[in-house]
Amino acid sequence: MWAIVSALIEGLVLGVIARLLIPGKQDVPLWLTMILGMIGAMIGNGVAHVFGVADTGGIDWWRHLFQLGAAIVVIATVAPLWAGRKQH
Repeated sequence: MWAIVSALIEGLVLGVIARLLIPGKQDVPLWLTMILGMIGAMIGNGVAHVFGVADTGGIDWWRHLFQLGAAIVVIATVAPLWAGRKQH
């Protein structure tokens, strides 16, 4: 149960930070921001494993940066698609 709650919180935090770093307005609801942040976290974890920095002795800064970078890419990709679906 705790894993689900922490994944939701991590997704929300990553999604909100990613939206703040992306220029312009992202017309994405909060629930979708959370889901996209969770997807970014999973992608970032995979990239961190590939580079061998997923688990370090201290704070996993590289893993967190990969997660944030992936969340930025995912939200920047999905936000225009989400906004465009309402206009058709």
